[in-house]
Amino acid sequence: MKPCPICGKPSVEASKPFCSERCRDIDLNRWLSGSYAIPARETDPDDDMEDVSLIPPDKPPLR
Repeated sequence: MKPCPICGKPSVEASKPFCSERCRDIDLNRWLSGSYAIPARETDPDDDMEDVSLIPPDKPPLR
């Protein structure tokens, strides 16, 4: 089994992939507080218009 991603102790089946409810709660709190974030790439608003030209003429664009 993989170790707990929070503290490194062996994980237990009941709290998988964590070792305890405490570590599960710590992880949840990190997500809810914004400590974890999925990186995003800034896009140019003009780039969105280029995608419209890829839609076949017989199909309306999705909204």
